Amino acid sequence: MNNPDPVLKVTDLKTWFHTDAGVVRAVDGISFEVRRGETFALLGESGCGKSMTALSLMRLVPEPAGRIVAGEILLEGQDLCTLPEVAMRPLRGHRLSMIFQEPMTSLNPVITVGDQIAETLQHHFSLDGAAAKKRACDLLASVGIPDPVRRYDEYPHQMSGGMKQRIMIAMALAGEPEVLIADEPTTALDVTIQAQILDLLRQLQKNRGMAILLITHDLAVVSEMADRVAVMYAGQIVETADRAAFFDNPRHPYSQKLFHSLPSRNKRGENLGVIRGSVPPLNREFVGCRFANRCEAAWEACEKIDPRWIAEAGSGVRCHLYDPAVAATRPATATGTAASPVAATRKTPLQTNGSLLQVTDLKVHFPIHKGLFKKVVGHVKAVDGVSLSLRSGRTIALVGESGCGKTTAGKAILQLIRPTGGKVRFGDVELTTLSGPALREKRGDCQIIFQDPYASLNPRMMVGDIINEGIEAQRRAKSSSEAEARVDQLLEQVGLPIEAKPRYPHEFSGGQRQRICIARALAVDPKVIVCDEPTSALDVSVQAQILNLLKELQERLGLAYLFITHNLSVVEYFAHEVAVMYLGRIVEYGPVEAVLNHPQHPYTRALLSAVPQIDADQKRTILRLEGEIPSPINPPRGCHFHPRCPEVMTVCRETYPEETERGTGHTVRCHLYSK
Repeated sequence: MNNPDPVLKVTDLKTWFHTDAGVVRAVDGISFEVRRGETFALLGESGCGKSMTALSLMRLVPEPAGRIVAGEILLEGQDLCTLPEVAMRPLRGHRLSMIFQEPMTSLNPVITVGDQIAETLQHHFSLDGAAAKKRACDLLASVGIPDPVRRYDEYPHQMSGGMKQRIMIAMALAGEPEVLIADEPTTALDVTIQAQILDLLRQLQKNRGMAILLITHDLAVVSEMADRVAVMYAGQIVETADRAAFFDNPRHPYSQKLFHSLPSRNKRGENLGVIRGSVPPLNREFVGCRFANRCEAAWEACEKIDPRWIAEAGSGVRCHLYDPAVAATRPATATGTAASPVAATRKTPLQTNGSLLQVTDLKVHFPIHKGLFKKVVGHVKAVDGVSLSLRSGRTIALVGESGCGKTTAGKAILQLIRPTGGKVRFGDVELTTLSGPALREKRGDCQIIFQDPYASLNPRMMVGDIINEGIEAQRRAKSSSEAEARVDQLLEQVGLPIEAKPRYPHEFSGGQRQRICIARALAVDPKVIVCDEPTSALDVSVQAQILNLLKELQERLGLAYLFITHNLSVVEYFAHEVAVMYLGRIVEYGPVEAVLNHPQHPYTRALLSAVPQIDADQKRTILRLEGEIPSPINPPRGCHFHPRCPEVMTVCRETYPEETERGTGHTVRCHLYSK
């Protein structure tokens, strides 16, 4: 930390929206400061006001419905709230800059990335022509974009997710800001790309001495990046502390619950802690503590008295437990503690010896057509020889970077995409040979939960009809009353009220929509469910609810899951076996303990090394992977991983490695272990 004086100081900031449902108090009286050269993390669930805080600081609150109604935003002593828009424009992107959450929607798709950076340079520094291009290329190089001169003339759609995020960082840095606001900069990225982006931000901060306001819901990212932490809930900051103190002893009950919700290998066989209910709607005036109806430590005073801010040296908390005057009124019978986790020992999952689903040498090659007559000039080898075996009551996790073919493999197993080659055997039936009514009948046995619950639900259908659709299509009920009762049972099974039936998907939170998707999948009594990143867009507390639900259903119904994910902490907690996929092929496979504790393939080791750690004292060495994942149109000769492998040998460039046994059920395809 270069300077103890704050470069950004926020005091009692309030941002409200006037809507038909009333005044929404999105940001309701928050105060914090960010010092030069430090990273200040703003942590909390979706809907608590983090992103609206960032937009308020940038003076980008959507008008006319929204406006800053009170407070100060001091940038080196200058109050931004008092400035007219014309005076904000030279500051925005120059002294105060922002990396937005979704790079694809933040970048202009019809302007080259170089011109988008040059636009900022021209606006703030009057650079144009060759000078602007040179400076833009220097910025691209500084954020790790290879061949910046060529990339300057490319469009956003020609970049990978990680490269688009780097472009966003280059644009944010073009104005040489004193404060950089990073809104969920790594949420949708693979762990390898995430590690690169975080390391890049650390290095740029060190070189430039700028302050970073990091907005995230990922505790592991906070642990690695932050100097100080603020926890936000329902429009208010409920706790602040320096990083070490926060991770050693989180004080607010909400902060503690976030830690209990985290999946890890030492929680296998247990329920994850969950935070009951959801963030309350902000379109009402609050009486008492905003977290009271979800808190296990709450008592009568929490419902009636608004907790005051209890400040201590370098930290603070908004909770009656730490206010001596109010804590004295807590009845002796209130035995709930702020740190009480919700965990219960689970039963041994149902298992069978026989294979329920057998996938052998599965291939999906998409033809590339060119010219007037659409001649086939090549193939995209999305899946290129995948084999796995799934038993009842078991979970196989399919992990790997984006673009490696995980989702395509899942869809091909269900015959949603027809395989180019290979076999998919369910019981004694070969699914690849079925079509028409025969395949439709088998669809009841194999279902899928898609990654985006909102996009996969028909917005014009009510929840009851969405769930009932599969029951009718598969003739799983003899009458309409039986179907109605089945829908009620399914809603109860996934923890939703029966009153949800006449409502539409947009009326539910992300976690509730994912529960609806699970209920829809269960409606036809499946034996196998492909779960395609079902928790990737969810907060840790909602993720814990979904993982608990999936585990409970697996134990009770004997379901088999193919769990597609890039979240390795979820794999540690949830999976029985893990398959590591790279460029359409499985490079390592085995029991989850064997693969995660003793990774054999260099790619698996690189993935595991990139996972952020909650334990700040646990030092890790990130194994850097050079370059991007190769194109599946023209995969490298020999081992597909050899252009990025730190242990490459001559034979790796010539032949693809055979499968080698490294333990009971643990196999790897790598020449390091070839006989």
